[in-house]
Amino acid sequence: MRLVVAFTLVAVAGTLTTGALTFREARTSVLQQSQDTVVKQFRDHVNTLAPTLTLPPTQGQLDGLATDVARVGRSQGWRVLAVYGGTRAPVPSDYSFAAVSPELREAVATRRATVFQRVTTGTGSETGAELVVGMPVTYAGPGGTSAALSGLSVFLVVSQNAEQAYVDALVAAVERAVAPALALAIVIALLAARGVLRPVRELRRAAGSMAEGRFDTRLAVNGSDELADLSRTFNETASALDRSVAELRRMEARARAFAADVSHELRTPLAAMAAVTDVLDEDAAGLDPDTATAVRLISQETTKLARLVDDLMEISRFDAGAAELQLDDIDLAESLLRTLASRGWSDRVAIELPPPGTLRWRADPRRLDVVVANLVANAFRHGAPPVRLRLSTVPAPAAGTRARAVIEVTDSGPGIPDAVSPHVFERFYKSDSARTRTEGSGLGLAITAENVRLHGGTVRAANRPGGGAVFTVELPWPAADRDDPPSGQTATDMPAEPDDREGPGEPEARKTPRTRARGGGKRP
Repeated sequence: MRLVVAFTLVAVAGTLTTGALTFREARTSVLQQSQDTVVKQFRDHVNTLAPTLTLPPTQGQLDGLATDVARVGRSQGWRVLAVYGGTRAPVPSDYSFAAVSPELREAVATRRATVFQRVTTGTGSETGAELVVGMPVTYAGPGGTSAALSGLSVFLVVSQNAEQAYVDALVAAVERAVAPALALAIVIALLAARGVLRPVRELRRAAGSMAEGRFDTRLAVNGSDELADLSRTFNETASALDRSVAELRRMEARARAFAADVSHELRTPLAAMAAVTDVLDEDAAGLDPDTATAVRLISQETTKLARLVDDLMEISRFDAGAAELQLDDIDLAESLLRTLASRGWSDRVAIELPPPGTLRWRADPRRLDVVVANLVANAFRHGAPPVRLRLSTVPAPAAGTRARAVIEVTDSGPGIPDAVSPHVFERFYKSDSARTRTEGSGLGLAITAENVRLHGGTVRAANRPGGGAVFTVELPWPAADRDDPPSGQTATDMPAEPDDREGPGEPEARKTPRTRARGGGKRP
C-alpha cells in the first residue's frame, strides 16, 4: 500500500505540475498573441490619425479621432476614449469605461509608452475579461524623437471573452487528463508493487514455513537482481539449516535410543541386585557393624540406581512420543489420599481436600499419582514442614472453556532462589552448582511437567509471600469428553497436623517403592 500511495503521489505531482506548466504557457501564448495584435493595431491607427489634430484639439476633433479608431476595430468590439484635459470623447457614447482604472490613467499621463492591463468585469455568470490599453500622444522632437507629452491620451477597451473561453477549455482539458493519468499511474504502481513485493511475500511465507518446522522450503529464483540474490541466499541458508537440524535430530534420536537401551539393559541386573540387597537387609542385624553399614549403603545406592533407571525409562517414553494417557473417572480427593498413604505421608502432610465422593474427574490415576508424589517428595527434600496439599476446582469462566482442577503443594522452607526458578522443571537440573550427591535424580520435576502436559494442564513454581515454595498444577477437564464436571464444588478444609518430629527428608524406613515399567520387559 505504501508503494502504491508513493507512486500515486508522484503521479499526482507530475500530472499537476505538467498541467500547470502547460496551462501557463498556453494561457500566456494565447493572451500574449491577442494582446500584441491589439496593441499594435491600436498604436498604428493612433499614430496615423494624431498628426491631423491641432493642439489643443476641439471636441469635434476628439470625437473624430475616437470614432475613426473604433471603426478600425469594429469587428472586435473596440471601445475608444480620447481625453485631453477635461474634454472626453467616448465611443460608444453610452459606455462608462469603468475598466479604465485611475492607476492606468496616471500611468498614461506620466509615461511616454503604451501601457495595458487585463481586468475582470462583472460577477457570477456574467463575469468577463477585458484588455485595457492606454496610449499617450507626444510631440515629435528633432530627428523624429519623442520630445514631450502633448496631454492627449487615447484609451482602448476590448473584450477578451473569446480568449478566456479558450483558456477555460484548456483548464477543463487538463482536468479531464488528470483522471486517466492517475488511473494509469495506479496501474503502473500496482504492477511495480507486485513485481517488487511478490518475492518479498514469498520470502515471508517461506520464512513462516521454516518457523513451523518445514526446513525443506525453498524459493524459486528468477532474474539476477537484488531480490533474486536474496532468494538464493535464503535457499542456501535453508539448506544449511536443514542439514544442521537433520544432524541434530539424528544425534538426539541416537541419544534417546542410547538412554532407552541402557535403561532397558540395566533393569535385569538391577532387579537381581535389588533382590539380593533385600536379603542382605534382612540379615544386616546379624552382621558385624562395618559389614552391616556396607550392606545398607549398597542397598540404598541400588534403590537410587533402580529409581534413576525407572525415571530414564519414563523420560525416554515421553521423548519417543509413546507415553499415553489411560483416562478414568476417579475421585480426585480419594486418589490424593491414596498417594499419601502408600508412601507413609498421611500424618506428615496437612491436607485441604473436598469430602470424598464430591469431586470426580477424568484423569490418568497412575500419572496423577506420580505428579503428586514427586511434588510432595520435593517439598520434603528441599522445603520445611509443614507441607500442605490443597485441592480445589475453578469453574469454566465462559462458554467454550473448560473447568479446571487445581492441586497446590506448599512448604515452609526457604523458597526457590530467583536464579533457580526458571530451571526447576529442567532435566537433571540441581540448584547446587557443585553437583553434590543427593537423594533425587534431577528428573522428578521434569517427569511431573511431562505428565501434566499430557493431561493438557500446566504446572507452575513460585514463592509464597509468607515464605516457602508453592507448586500449582492445573488440570482441565478433558476436551474429548462432552460432559462437564459438576460445577459449584469448593475445597473443604480438612487440615491434618503435620508430624514435626521428623526432618524434611523422607525417612529411611519409608522408601518410595520402585515404579515398575509397563510393557513387561519390551524395549520402549
